[in-house]
Amino acid sequence: MKDYLGAHMSIAGGLHLAIDRAVAAGCGVLQLFTRNANQWRGKPVSEADTALFKEKFSASGLQEIISHDIYLINLAAPPGETRDKSLAAFRDELESCARLGIAKVVMHPGSHLAEAPQVGLARVTEAFDQLFGEVPQFEGKVMLETTAGQGTNLGRTFEELQAIIAGSRYPEKFAVCFDTCHTFAAGYDTASEKGYQTTMESFDRIIGLGRLECFHFNDSKKGLGSRVDRHEHIGQGALGLNPFRFIMNDARFSRVPKILETPKGDNDEMDAVNLGILRGLVNP
Repeated sequence: MKDYLGAHMSIAGGLHLAIDRAVAAGCGVLQLFTRNANQWRGKPVSEADTALFKEKFSASGLQEIISHDIYLINLAAPPGETRDKSLAAFRDELESCARLGIAKVVMHPGSHLAEAPQVGLARVTEAFDQLFGEVPQFEGKVMLETTAGQGTNLGRTFEELQAIIAGSRYPEKFAVCFDTCHTFAAGYDTASEKGYQTTMESFDRIIGLGRLECFHFNDSKKGLGSRVDRHEHIGQGALGLNPFRFIMNDARFSRVPKILETPKGDNDEMDAVNLGILRGLVNP
């Protein structure tokens, strides 16, 4: 039985090839884009592609496959072209995931731009209330990702994520993806044992640990509270190995997917290296 460690994999050549790449790297879980991450409109997923993807997944031994929304989407944008395109793209994402049998979609909450953060947060909630109503066939969850808080990016604090969830008519449709680099850059000190415990207690009090359904495992090139999102190989950044050791040995998270988004290396060889380091942190 494979564990719940994995990585984000390319879909170059076809969605199903991401599964092959994950298995080759020794992953137990997989994250992917369901389309080109830098284009508004994705190619529709055909019936043949869907069948092949499901067949490969069932034969792979992977515990779970998670989707990540495309980077262009900003559901916090004011009414206008960007918001319209964002709603259409996320609607496509939910429809694709429902077809493929993917039950979790990670998303960046977006940027409030010239408005107050509270206005941006309300717009995200409003967008999802509309989307969940329009795509009832998506029965999974949207996972709001913790962010570093660069510029006007929303999601730097647990309170901001909770505001989106609490404001929605569909709170049961939300979970959270905890990115180790982003939360550290946002000011949550998980590098010490006391800081890790304080951070998780805070998360539990504000959001509830039951909603923590995914981790992104990235070391950080920048320091605590820098509000700069730069990923580094495990143990080679400002975080060091401690936060990963704490999570890997925290029984509460044993079955929560932990996804690498670290640099790949020239031939994707670094995924296997980083996965090996993480597995080596588990107490006997």
